[in-house]
Amino acid sequence: MSKSICPICESRSANPKFRPFCSKRCADVDLSRWLKGGYAIPGRPADQAEETPSYKEERDE
Repeated sequence: MSKSICPICESRSANPKFRPFCSKRCADVDLSRWLKGGYAIPGRPADQAEETPSYKEERDE
């Protein structure tokens, strides 16, 4: 069985308590990246996205 490496620091093996990270610090770094928008799924900008009907339009049908 191979040991998994921390995806943030890539220098230590993952700690089962913080899996897949090696420490709370690396887990917090990853969370911060998510919250700041560092990880994103590519797509069209929001102003070019398809419009969705509003609640009022759906109710009128």
